[in-house]
Amino acid sequence: MNNAPILNSDPIFLQIFWSRVQAIADEAAQLIIRTSFSTLSSEANDFAVVITDNDGHAFAENSGSLPSFIGTLPNTVQATINIIGKDKMLKGDVYITNNPWVGTGHLNDICLVKPLFYQETIVGFAATAGHVPDIGGKIRSVDARELYEEGFHIPIMPLMRNGEQDLTLIQLIKTNVRTPDQTVGDIFCHVGAVELIQSRIQELLIEYKLNSFSELAKELFELSDQAMRRAIKALPEGNYYYTMETDGFQERFQFHVKVEIKDLHISCDFSGSPQQQNFAINCVLPYTNAMVIYTIKSLLLPNLANNYGLFKAITTSAPEGSILNPKSPAPVGGRSCTGHYVPCLIFGALAPILEKKVMAASGSPVWIANLNGIKEDGKPFASVLFFNGGLGATALKDGSSAMSWPSNISPTPIEIAERDFPLFFKRKLLLPDSGGAGLHRGGLGEEISFINMHSFPLTIVFLTERLIVAAPGIAGGESGKLGEVYINDIKIDSRKPHTLQPGDEVLLRTPGGGGYGIKKHRNVNLINFDFHHGYTTSSTQYE
Repeated sequence: MNNAPILNSDPIFLQIFWSRVQAIADEAAQLIIRTSFSTLSSEANDFAVVITDNDGHAFAENSGSLPSFIGTLPNTVQATINIIGKDKMLKGDVYITNNPWVGTGHLNDICLVKPLFYQETIVGFAATAGHVPDIGGKIRSVDARELYEEGFHIPIMPLMRNGEQDLTLIQLIKTNVRTPDQTVGDIFCHVGAVELIQSRIQELLIEYKLNSFSELAKELFELSDQAMRRAIKALPEGNYYYTMETDGFQERFQFHVKVEIKDLHISCDFSGSPQQQNFAINCVLPYTNAMVIYTIKSLLLPNLANNYGLFKAITTSAPEGSILNPKSPAPVGGRSCTGHYVPCLIFGALAPILEKKVMAASGSPVWIANLNGIKEDGKPFASVLFFNGGLGATALKDGSSAMSWPSNISPTPIEIAERDFPLFFKRKLLLPDSGGAGLHRGGLGEEISFINMHSFPLTIVFLTERLIVAAPGIAGGESGKLGEVYINDIKIDSRKPHTLQPGDEVLLRTPGGGGYGIKKHRNVNLINFDFHHGYTTSSTQYE
């Protein structure tokens, strides 16, 4: 067989091959959606597929995958290589972990890594991450005090060794979770995905008469790195700072970032941000870094598909022992409550030089309701429901309403939620006047009301933010509206677990996004459009 071609003379072949590998990742993702045992993958899109080269560097991912997962999965692959050793890996191996510091940042996400063999040589790795419906421990909340409370911890180890399942590990997982069939079922739908990738990559190498795709990957990484450094070169060098408050706990948190642009490189330093907390809102450094590279890439090269080369010129740092780089065994179950603020920080810092590209703050982090209880047959069940706030406005348009960002999580459709869980949804609608006013209006939050129709009590635990500090506007835009949580018309502390008795009603109002620009400059046609469509309740608020 021939070696990989000299690609500097054949960029068309590089693009074709890369597109084929991306299509393989998409096919694997569709397999996960079709075979998932829970709605977390089939409906909520809470998973990702990544294909790396033989060093664990990201080569391709599935379309629509989560920025946090595609940013952390290469770290998982490299940690697996370091712990297991490529020389000890066999063709039928699949490795598993949910260690937050080498995975996606909390125990609820199971990561799989499979070495991709061609003949007797490892040519790359297939990796997936997926949120399972339950991982044991306390129901996911922010009031855990250490990692050990948060569930069953799986170090990097074989799930399958030379094609044989580790039945002891599988039994341990089933014994420690509330949803054994769903959790293990979801894990093995991901096994199917990485096995599919093994088969498709082998077929692709045979088709193109290649021994590996290492040279192709190197060429792609080099070209992507050059593109990113050209984009950085167009920016004025210097240090750019931003400070932002969030809800915090007993006191508000104050986050800081310094973005340094120098020598065709961007570094983001979060020194001065809060120390790690005794609450489960700590965000491990790989997740922090995933949010950083996602934000920089979105600003500078939004139309290029992700790969390792785009991120070589970007570094992330935060003091060890801080909320954005906690030390184990810090609790991390609600890490999105912190990590989802990172893009807002970077946007704020770079607004002076990229005002036309940045977005006002959104009504994120994503809101989450974790439910568990006992079925009529006496078996336990657990579920996760996602709800979204409004996106921030930009220099070009209003913010999108009720949209997940920066993780593109899809809310479970009401019809599916009512089918699978003992809930009745009274309403789900956009919340008028919740978007911050401006030249362009912030996206609207949503109002959701549902009732416990079960014969037994349900435990509900929320992950919520922007109940105290609203999403700020930018360039003179106003802040979005704060979120609210009620049970039976009584405003509650959504940081604590609650019990829903049969017939109890939950009311959620998610936060609106910040506005962009001075509101008195807003086009009168847009003002009237908002009023007539019910997005605002008055056409005079811009006067």
